[in-house]
Amino acid sequence: MNTPERMLAHSEPGAEAFPELPPYLQGLAARGITRMYRRGTLLIEEGTRGDSVYLIQIGLLRAFSNDARGREITYAHFGPGEYVGETCLDGGLHCANVIAMDDCHCIRLTRVSVLAHMEAHPEFATAWLYKSIQRTRLAMQSIKTLALSDVYERLKALLDEEARHQHPEDPVLLQRVTHQAMAQRLGCSREMVSKLMKGLEAGGYLVRAGRGRYQKIKALPARW
Repeated sequence: MNTPERMLAHSEPGAEAFPELPPYLQGLAARGITRMYRRGTLLIEEGTRGDSVYLIQIGLLRAFSNDARGREITYAHFGPGEYVGETCLDGGLHCANVIAMDDCHCIRLTRVSVLAHMEAHPEFATAWLYKSIQRTRLAMQSIKTLALSDVYERLKALLDEEARHQHPEDPVLLQRVTHQAMAQRLGCSREMVSKLMKGLEAGGYLVRAGRGRYQKIKALPARW
């Protein structure tokens, strides 16, 4: 089956200036304006009716929601070659906040320019649709995990996933990840994460190797 990267749209003038983006997004990027956003900048506010899509060239963005008590849930992180803000395309309200986690360079596109590119290049619209379907699958899996798994099961899944991203010979399980950041990703309190991590340390499963760094000693238990 074709993937978005394989379903290449015809290049727009200037598309070759964006080698850091997937080929199917390079033509679209030529229709936008590159801007720099400082760390902590809120690019998208949940519940607003925006008119911008952001293609990320450099940096990391975080999509999240929060409540009146200050509790947060992180939906996803997006890096170079990805985009955010596509919920503006139907004219509806944004369903999440998006904040810059560090200084970012993004190509800002208007809703009109994205829709015009889709009309001019139907194969691009199909590639965009496929990408949206992939994101929907990931979102449904996240909802399923939050609804059917307890906090420890979600924490174990997070730690195991992070471990898979490490070099096979690297004993560090997590690097520079605070308990607050984990709590935001797991949809629970920082206190709960701290309690579970301390329990895993006491049980000899993890050893603290510095601030936000842990060494995995043995396989984590299936239940806690």
